[in-house]
Amino acid sequence: MRAVDIIIKKRDNGELTKEEIDFFIQNYTRGVIPDYQASAWAMAVLLNGMTDRETTDLTMAMAHSGEVLDLSNVVPIALDKHSTGGVGDKTTLVVEPIVASCGVPVGKMSGRGLGFSGGTLDKMESIPGFRTNLTREEFIKQLREVGLVLTGQTGDLAPADGKLYALRDVTGTVQSKPLIASSVMSKKIAAGSNAILLDVKTGEGAFMKTIDDARELSRLMVSIGALSGRKVVALLSDMNQPLGEAVGNALELKEAIDTLHGKGPKDFREHCLVAASHMLVLGHKAADLETGRKLAEQALVEDRAWETFRTLVRVQGGDVSYIDHPEKLAQAKLVEALTAPKEGYLKEVNAQVVGETSVELGAGRARKEDAIDHAVGILVHHKVGDHVAKGETIFTVHANDASKMRQALERLQGALRWSDASCEALPLFYGVVE
Repeated sequence: MRAVDIIIKKRDNGELTKEEIDFFIQNYTRGVIPDYQASAWAMAVLLNGMTDRETTDLTMAMAHSGEVLDLSNVVPIALDKHSTGGVGDKTTLVVEPIVASCGVPVGKMSGRGLGFSGGTLDKMESIPGFRTNLTREEFIKQLREVGLVLTGQTGDLAPADGKLYALRDVTGTVQSKPLIASSVMSKKIAAGSNAILLDVKTGEGAFMKTIDDARELSRLMVSIGALSGRKVVALLSDMNQPLGEAVGNALELKEAIDTLHGKGPKDFREHCLVAASHMLVLGHKAADLETGRKLAEQALVEDRAWETFRTLVRVQGGDVSYIDHPEKLAQAKLVEALTAPKEGYLKEVNAQVVGETSVELGAGRARKEDAIDHAVGILVHHKVGDHVAKGETIFTVHANDASKMRQALERLQGALRWSDASCEALPLFYGVVE
């Protein structure tokens, strides 16, 4: 078997066999197949696509390119959640404590932010001492004893995905749905997950700009789950505007803490309750979504979700005084408001512009090696459909640099579109794929 023959077959729109996919991925991971051949193969996949069976075989080959965790002796159901990334998306910090406090263990290996999409680990590292580099043994022990883990992915899990992802990023093949789906699902399968909730974002601040693209990606990942013996449900959620109010690490952590205390922005709280309801059904704790929602709401009202989050922080080395007293978290030196230049209705609050502006302030990374400033970010006080009076605050910018503050205030004006007539609010969700 030769790599060039596999490239030519896919170039000519042929359907690859499991053996051909296994051969290509195994040898690329080992360094036998060079980057230039893998680039040609990835471009052929981008242009000609893959069947569901091919994509599932690719997913499993990538998952088995390294260690695959077996959690069957640790928890009854290995439940996980994955978001395709968004602006102000701090749902993991609320949803997973809710679910774990209801008696369904959740072990999540999460990622860091890159570009305008914020990373869960970066938000948690706003808490001094919080460890995000647990070993495999620590992950399993904490999942068994505490029922909730939030850590980074180990280098031994799905190494093929790490190599291929880096290659796709520089060869114009990131947009391929089979490659996106196999990247997401291979990491979840390698981490031992057998029930997965996917939060697939669509809109200006998402990777999938259209609902049709988001639905097709969701369908593909759900199909991979079915073909590989996993239960997968995908929520299609809006990311045309930021979720909640806070964008930026410590600011988002504070918002998550407020929500765990039964407060927080209405849209963010609702999103968390919907996601938690689905996870409780997936985890066989609730027979239906209505029951799941009642359990999730009780977990917030009774402070069980908060206590579970507090336990998570403590057992992973974080200083709980910083979440008990969020005013201790990092705070920016400069805080300024951007006010409405006129009266009217908000027609757009562009999530991508807000996210990119937060990165320029230092809240995110343009490159993997960039440092994070946990204190900076943006508060979004109004949503699409809101009527806003002239002079009313729309954004509050938190910065540690005066020039970056000026640039942020100027750029954020471009995130807004106005209407003299009333306009509809955006939905939180566009549907469910299962």
